[in-house]
Amino acid sequence: MVNDVSAGAIASMTGYGAREGASGEAAWSWELRSVNARGLDLRLRLPDGLGALEAPLRKELSRRLARGSVTLNLRLAKTATGTGAGLNIDALETALHAIAQVRAAAEAQGMVLTDPSPADILSLRGVADAGEGPNLPSPEVLLADSTPLIDAFQAMRASEGAALAKVLTAQIDHIAALTDAAEEAAKSRAEAQKDTFRANLTKLIEESDLDEARLAQELALLAVKSDVTEEVDRLRAHVEAARALIAKGGPVGRKLDFLMQEFNREANTLCSKSGDAALTAIGLDLKLAIDQTREQVQNVE
Repeated sequence: MVNDVSAGAIASMTGYGAREGASGEAAWSWELRSVNARGLDLRLRLPDGLGALEAPLRKELSRRLARGSVTLNLRLAKTATGTGAGLNIDALETALHAIAQVRAAAEAQGMVLTDPSPADILSLRGVADAGEGPNLPSPEVLLADSTPLIDAFQAMRASEGAALAKVLTAQIDHIAALTDAAEEAAKSRAEAQKDTFRANLTKLIEESDLDEARLAQELALLAVKSDVTEEVDRLRAHVEAARALIAKGGPVGRKLDFLMQEFNREANTLCSKSGDAALTAIGLDLKLAIDQTREQVQNVE
């Protein structure tokens, strides 16, 4: 697969392209659209007689696209010079003969029938010959015409991707700022925790016969369990990884989606270990920011 979005740019999975063409008596119209999908899902709707187009079109779309639910429609019609209709003389003579027979039978029964109008006669099956359908354009002509269609489609996906990159960059910056705030809140919490631990340790020593060293060990274990340094460090690492992927561009949607799961895991752990109202509030803001970022990541190819 060769993705033709320019280097350093991401593409959106949402796109649309349309194009019209004509050759001789045949005219055609293309429509190419895509929405989000876990992988690349191609659906081609081609007129009868043009099945030979399917394989090369699938190959080209697969070469240029990485992800998305993609639908390609091709419709044929006659040009203005090829839309004339005519009369089927044999069918007309048969219809007139049948009308005469019906009239004679009705008169024999004493019935009087009104004469049919020309429109009535033309509406009879087979009398008005709409003509044959348009001659099918050659597959080579249609394949050549599909190239600018796909180019325009990709240009729209790239444009959407550029706007998406700006949104993602701002959201990742917000996550980075919340991570810094979490680190500061954890430092502020540390002194209060030390005092709490000392008070609890003194109280336990005074009120129990437990070994002082064992109590100190248990309190140290609690301190380790409440330490969020690793979570903050991993959040910062994820921020840098996300920025690198956005800067790299190309089909990075799957990697960004996985990274969002890792972001969320660290935010959950931070909240569970906080034990502090201010740090918990920051953790919840982090979870919200990560969820909002993940919604945008779902659009990245």
